[in-house]
Amino acid sequence: MQTQQLQVHKIRSSGSINYSGSVLAMEDNDEEMSRSALNSFRAKEEEIEKKKMEVREKVQAHLGRVEEETKRLAEIREELEALADPTRKEVAIVRKKIDVINRELKPLGMSCQKKEKEYKEALDAFNEKNKEKAQLLTKLMEQLVSESERQRMKKLEELSKHIETLQ
Repeated sequence: MQTQQLQVHKIRSSGSINYSGSVLAMEDNDEEMSRSALNSFRAKEEEIEKKKMEVREKVQAHLGRVEEETKRLAEIREELEALADPTRKEVAIVRKKIDVINRELKPLGMSCQKKEKEYKEALDAFNEKNKEKAQLLTKLMEQLVSESERQRMKKLEELSKHIETLQ
């Protein structure tokens, strides 16, 4: 039994030595693996950081282009408004002139209508007076003709009396 215990003890001792040696080896191996994993992790982080920087640079470049295009669009919009503005101003000026002329035309139109009415009234009065004149001339001519006939008749009668007295 002692021999067995000794053997067990030796096995245990040798096992513990082996185990300790193996634990140390495992710890070294784990440490090496940790270092390797850490180095791999750091390498990946550096790669990620590089990609981040590349993406940032690309984004900054795009943002720069976007800002330039935004400025360009604003300039184009201003140019378009400047082009549209003179037209609007010219249209507004023409409209104002039209309004002024319309305001001036209204009283002139009314005055023209009034004068046309007066002209028609004057023309009617003129035509009426001309008719009246023609009637008066006709009457005068009739009177003159009748007076002339009466005087001729009177003279004829006088001449006839005178001839009768001479005979």
